[in-house]
Amino acid sequence: MLPELLEKTLQKGWKALVRMADGERIESLDNWLWTYRDDSFLPHGVAGEPLAGNQPIVLSAASENPNGAQALFLLDGAEPGPLSDYARCIVLFDGRNETALSGARQLWKSVKAQGLPASYWRQKDERGWEKQA
Repeated sequence: MLPELLEKTLQKGWKALVRMADGERIESLDNWLWTYRDDSFLPHGVAGEPLAGNQPIVLSAASENPNGAQALFLLDGAEPGPLSDYARCIVLFDGRNETALSGARQLWKSVKAQGLPASYWRQKDERGWEKQA
């Protein structure tokens, strides 16, 4: 799911920042994005590496936006921080995990309370999504 969303982000001409709550997952995600599909890869870098700011996709556990990304992807309950630098914030979570679901609900309430536009999409199958709100 994440690679497809990142591909769509790049197709729009946008840069992406993928923020994780814990930096330990960055290495496995870094490796996976290079190999997730035999006929493709997603060009990216890791925050703190030389020239990471020049990459179309940056993986990070920090709150900075080193590549001037327009799209912020939040994984594993990562905190969004200020959203004014982004055109879109995408929160990915496991709806079967009660802790993750509760965190996503709290974030939804916070975004709505700030008067920011928000929508909720639910995955209906491997490749399809339905707008819920």
